[in-house]
Amino acid sequence: MRAFDLAREWPASNTAICVIDRRGKTHTFGDTERKSRIASVSKLLTAWATHVAIEEGSTDLNTEVGQEGCTLAHLLAHAGGYSFDGNVPIVSPNRKRIYSNTGYDLITAHLEAVTEMAFSEYLNDAVFAPLGMVNSSLNGSGAKDVVSNVDDLVEFALELRNPKLISSATAQTATTTQFGELEGTVPGVGRFDPCNWGFGPEIHAAKHPHWMGTRNSASAFGHFGGTGSFVWHDPAANISCVGLCEVEFDNWALHYWPIFFDAVLDELAK
Repeated sequence: MRAFDLAREWPASNTAICVIDRRGKTHTFGDTERKSRIASVSKLLTAWATHVAIEEGSTDLNTEVGQEGCTLAHLLAHAGGYSFDGNVPIVSPNRKRIYSNTGYDLITAHLEAVTEMAFSEYLNDAVFAPLGMVNSSLNGSGAKDVVSNVDDLVEFALELRNPKLISSATAQTATTTQFGELEGTVPGVGRFDPCNWGFGPEIHAAKHPHWMGTRNSASAFGHFGGTGSFVWHDPAANISCVGLCEVEFDNWALHYWPIFFDAVLDELAK
């Protein structure tokens, strides 16, 4: 792909990327077998495992978890009222979109209680093993500590494109905006009103400037991580992109990523 020439300009020595085009063909750049911590992209995997648990009947989106009135749905969509990493809620549920690692730690603690399994084991059984993600593991927080590689994340991106682990209806709900009018901040990116989020994935919507491209549709969804990781799928173009950079997410990513993503869409969405 010509767009990969742009990735050579990034300030990262171990960049690996895979683009999945609308026909399902993969296009790769760099060492896609190299493993690294994917930081907050972990939340996508944790959310998907949560949806598996819901469909298995172990829990429910309306189950209260955390402060009074806070449900599993609120926590998945960063609407539970918890700060980034504080254990004490700072607002009532459904008041603001406050991006929260704590919320996802509450989710995994709840799943451990209802499944009677360590979350790392449940994540493996619910997501990694059935998708063939043999290079992925969790040792720590389900909000940020998954280790994986691009090859495995491609398997997850294929699941986002054509869900097998959960129903299409559940996946559709998960990847569309929930609690839609909430304003909030995407860490490292900016404040948005509304700040669109699904039950796990961030929704591109009308956010600008943004870490996704200007050519990404409003329905595009995904997540990025502080280690320079990203996963997104754009249903309108039926194009997906995953990448690991092993460089801390910063202004460099906000500059280079949208240019690259726009080039990918220009090249493949015709």
